[in-house]
Amino acid sequence: MRIDQNWERGQDALATDEALPPLGFGISGRIMDGLPSGRVSLNPLALYGLPAAATVGVLLACYSLPGLAGITTLYILLFPVIVCSALYCGIGPSVLAIGIAVVGAKYWFVPPIHSFHVPDATQSISMLAFVFASSAVMAMGEGRRRYNRQLQKGQAELEVRVQERTVELDAANKSLRDLSARLLQLQDDERRRIARELHDSVGQLLVGLTMNLSAVRADIDRLNKTAAVLTDSEALVQEMSKEVRTISHLLHPPLLDEAGLSSAVRWYIEGFAQRSKIKVDLDFPDDFGRLSRELETAIFRVVQECLTNVHRHSGSSTAKIRLRQFDSQVVVEVEDDGSGMDPEKREEMSSGGMPGVGIRGMRERVRQLGGDLVITSNGAGTVVLARLPAVEASSNGDALPFPDDSIAAA
Repeated sequence: MRIDQNWERGQDALATDEALPPLGFGISGRIMDGLPSGRVSLNPLALYGLPAAATVGVLLACYSLPGLAGITTLYILLFPVIVCSALYCGIGPSVLAIGIAVVGAKYWFVPPIHSFHVPDATQSISMLAFVFASSAVMAMGEGRRRYNRQLQKGQAELEVRVQERTVELDAANKSLRDLSARLLQLQDDERRRIARELHDSVGQLLVGLTMNLSAVRADIDRLNKTAAVLTDSEALVQEMSKEVRTISHLLHPPLLDEAGLSSAVRWYIEGFAQRSKIKVDLDFPDDFGRLSRELETAIFRVVQECLTNVHRHSGSSTAKIRLRQFDSQVVVEVEDDGSGMDPEKREEMSSGGMPGVGIRGMRERVRQLGGDLVITSNGAGTVVLARLPAVEASSNGDALPFPDDSIAAA
């Protein structure tokens, strides 16, 4: 019954282009591994010779023991030979074995011995019963072989389907990774453009407005009534200018392109510590050197996202950042002593669930550059460890080429 159900499910899966569920597929595969699937892979001479030789061997063995082996014992010993022939050799060898068994039994064991005269009614019924039982076993064996061949054929077709779907899924995953890399690159370019426009347009206008207000303030004695308003306006403009510079630098710090990762990280940590009141210890070698633009941007974004998570979620008053470069690899480690991640979120991440947007962005950046990101968290804090292949900056400071030129040019 279980074999029939799995066969029907396999046929439905082929008709609807759907793969068989893993449980059913595994059970049907194990069943087919344990049952005879067809004829034994032998040449015709051996295929017919083995059943014939086994039958003759049983006849000779029983004939050599006339006092111990009678006709009933002969039929009992011949029956396993017929069963094996039916299961593993096919109809022709089985018919040959039955024929040899009947002829040998009549000639050597059924009275009158050494003749082919018609035996009495009792012996005839015994011989016919043996022939009937052997024929039934032969029919059942042939039916089982055909059924198992159908099962193997269905299994082979399902495996081909699974392989085709696997290839399609791998291609889709590759396209998705390439698209993610392209989106991240476009995001960085857009941030760089917005930062430049804020600095060049709004920043310059604010500078001009500040100069005008300073000129008006020079005549403060003549404008006593508007002094308080001017003072307040000037303070607002200064605050606006400061906010614009801060937003521009947070979107894409110019130090990252001009002075490198070391200056950009130190500048960001100083501002972060002032705003959040969180003490940040930075362990950054002085001889770190310049890396490619994509690699420096990715490291800066990892540090930025980690410190943001420390401020928002961990409740820690301190944070430690370590950057090392050895064996053609850059290692970034950010550690805090906060409350750590929630148990449910840790379990979700460990089981392959969907992490937060910030963690997904960090992992995608690191993976696109050929690295990996490991997050360890418990009640005593969280450690984020990113390992990336070290790629030095080119002579003109350009970024590394995009992995898929066709997508990069899109």
